[in-house]
Amino acid sequence: MTEIGIPVIIVSGLGLLFGIVLSYASKKFEVKPDENIEKIRELLPGANCGACGFTGCDQYAEAVAGGAGINLCPVGGSDLIEKIADIMGKEAADCEKYIARVMCKGTWNNVSIKYDYDGIIDCRAAAEMAGGPSSCIYGCEGMGSCKKVCLFGAIEVENGLARIIEEKCAGCGKCIAECPKDIIKMVPAKSEYSVSCSNHEKGAAARKNCKVACIACQRCVKECPENAITIVDFCAVIDTNKCVNCGKCILVCPTGAINKYTGYH
Repeated sequence: MTEIGIPVIIVSGLGLLFGIVLSYASKKFEVKPDENIEKIRELLPGANCGACGFTGCDQYAEAVAGGAGINLCPVGGSDLIEKIADIMGKEAADCEKYIARVMCKGTWNNVSIKYDYDGIIDCRAAAEMAGGPSSCIYGCEGMGSCKKVCLFGAIEVENGLARIIEEKCAGCGKCIAECPKDIIKMVPAKSEYSVSCSNHEKGAAARKNCKVACIACQRCVKECPENAITIVDFCAVIDTNKCVNCGKCILVCPTGAINKYTGYH
């Protein structure tokens, strides 16, 4: 018993000693959690959309506490920025709200159809088949892939065309990444006018495929008092930094390619 008991006592003693040392070390060198991380996390919307550049709200909260920008969450808007600024002891940076907008008016009533599509209900799948059923290879596929990824119920698809419900849009950009035609763009929420066309064919060809296509006639360019409109690759583009929402462009557009949106702050 003695031969067995002594080693047991030694091992038990060493275990007790190591336990005491480890307990002391864990308290001595304990890394206290940053209270700011939890405060910031409680403020974040919890959408985990990734628009901030991080994989989720938890990661963004940690990054902000570590010095990352406080204005990277488009979902929370300016109110969130001000609250985070208070926590971090920083000044709230100006953050203009941006929303997504579909730059296309190509409903099935407006475009001509090349063929009847009977494949997977997915925009990328449709686009891989000769550019999709629409004669306009630049237009919306209308299969609703953008709607499927929208976390905020801000997208509707009707008559072959996706539409953003701007009051619901959080500006996360998931729909933009999903669109195979690259026709969804971010614009300032206050912007009331957009050229709802992404066709880059010459006027006659564009109009042949879609009756509401921009034909690059330059009437809007000449009419704009702020020089906010240019023609880029046969399609008019409005510079939202210059546009003052006067609406003169929409009055002279012969095809109705320019749309008026509500615009909100």
